Amino acid sequence: MSVREFTVKISPTTAMSMIESYVVGGSISGTLVDRYVRKVGEYEVHVMVLEKYYMRSSNRASLTVTIDDFGEDTKVHVVASGGSEGVFFRFDWGAGNSFANSVETALGTSIIDGV
Repeated sequence: MSVREFTVKISPTTAMSMIESYVVGGSISGTLVDRYVRKVGEYEVHVMVLEKYYMRSSNRASLTVTIDDFGEDTKVHVVASGGSEGVFFRFDWGAGNSFANSVETALGTSIIDGV
């Protein structure tokens, strides 16, 4: 399991669009499993679940991205899981880290800081 969290200088809608374009439409070849958007007043939260098959671990990795603007800034929280090989060993050959890093790459210069 790999967890990332950072602040971006763009709206949740723009951030979600950038991530989807990079992970699903780009060379990452991820698949969109589900997306949830909730707007309350001027605030919004976006949740996206993605998955990707990794040949090196012979398994599918899952990526859950949550983006909200409840505070002054837009926060991005990323959790990659399910990329481990075997029942008893949770060694994922880097699949989780790689998948989580794809979100950071997608957002690029929009990232203000890591939390």
